[in-house]
Amino acid sequence: MMSDNPPSKATKGRGAVANTAGRYARTVHQAEDDGWFQDGEPAPNPRTTVTEERARSVLSRNDSPDLPFDRSVNAYRGCEHGCSYCFARPSHSYLELSPGLDFETKLFAKTNAAEVLRAELAKPSYRCAPIAMGTNTDPYQPVERRYRITRDIIELLAETRHPFTLLTKNALIERDLDLLAPLAREGLVSAALSVTTLDNHLAAKLEPRASAPHRRIAAIRRLAEAGIPTGVMFAPVIPAVNDHELEAVLEAAREAGATRAGFVLLRLPHELKQHFRDWLDAHVPERAGHVMSLVRQSRGGRDYDATFGQRQRGTGAWAQLVESRFKLAWRRLGYSEWRSKPLDCSRFMPPRPRSPQAELF
Repeated sequence: MMSDNPPSKATKGRGAVANTAGRYARTVHQAEDDGWFQDGEPAPNPRTTVTEERARSVLSRNDSPDLPFDRSVNAYRGCEHGCSYCFARPSHSYLELSPGLDFETKLFAKTNAAEVLRAELAKPSYRCAPIAMGTNTDPYQPVERRYRITRDIIELLAETRHPFTLLTKNALIERDLDLLAPLAREGLVSAALSVTTLDNHLAAKLEPRASAPHRRIAAIRRLAEAGIPTGVMFAPVIPAVNDHELEAVLEAAREAGATRAGFVLLRLPHELKQHFRDWLDAHVPERAGHVMSLVRQSRGGRDYDATFGQRQRGTGAWAQLVESRFKLAWRRLGYSEWRSKPLDCSRFMPPRPRSPQAELF
């Protein structure tokens, strides 16, 4: 499958700078001058397309010791937020699409996700544990306004009293307060907003189609006021780009009502290594070399180390400094332990399979 030609420089409103082929691509495009565009002229802004697909399963399992959950659901593949640093970008390679612009412009919506999840929860062998939403792509990315798949899933989880967590960069989560607030009173849901920076100009380059930083802080406030346990994730921490904002983000979120906080160092798996280098060259060329030097210092001399226990926090002096700063701010601001209040799994009621006939009683 073919991918669009990479633009010569950053495209306004998009996070990726290039659209290079993924590692599984069988066909690769090569740009040729056809005489229509002059040197230096910006490439056309690619529009977002959404392909509706019928999923066969939606409940993903993991046994990672780095994660506080063992199952997750993702309503979409690809993410229009366009975060330049997103560790999920390389997953688009499995579709023979680019982890670059394709990841944020060629999306897939699992329109039957709630139906498939209903069948999975109804299996006699199923054992309840919290489901994480927002682990790979954002459940509240802009196309959710149209497709409402995340809301359908939440309605099913509410029906079955199944606990779940939400992680997002989008204030659209406020739309579902009518569902989330009652579930929070039963100990069935918690939420977190990922806030990478408080600088609107930096956010527009790092994560161009996510909610602005002040809207995410406002969403934390609304969720907290509604009684929903709400946290903040300062993720990723990017050296010499946003790391200096760690304390300010935690303070703003705490003032808004966040009770939990976490952080993750920048992760650059597979093709993301080159894509993020391209972003640095386009937006902060004077710091690009310094940023990658600090990244390698925190990854054992490499661009990325996927070793369990290290991939989230890193190693080395710079990574230790970030962790020390986080712990000091965490204690000073009065944050509680992320896993201190487990969600309630005792209320779960397996759903009844859909029947073509009406129930008699």
